[in-house]
Amino acid sequence: METQSEDVEKVGVFERISTFVNQTIDEMKKVVYPTRKETITYILVVLAFVTIMMLLITGVDYLLGLSVTWLFT
Repeated sequence: METQSEDVEKVGVFERISTFVNQTIDEMKKVVYPTRKETITYILVVLAFVTIMMLLITGVDYLLGLSVTWLFT
């Protein structure tokens, strides 16, 4: 009784590399890059989010600092 792996012909390492490179090139041709307007929008959204998170963490840190100072003085 033959197993499935014996039915499949062995493929050389260079053929596998060539297949990988060709498939990668084919997939890269399908990539759709964002427009300049979309990129600017994404950048602004990220900057706004980071700014909000920075302010939130700064506020929490300040309040925790005040409460620790109050607690131990």
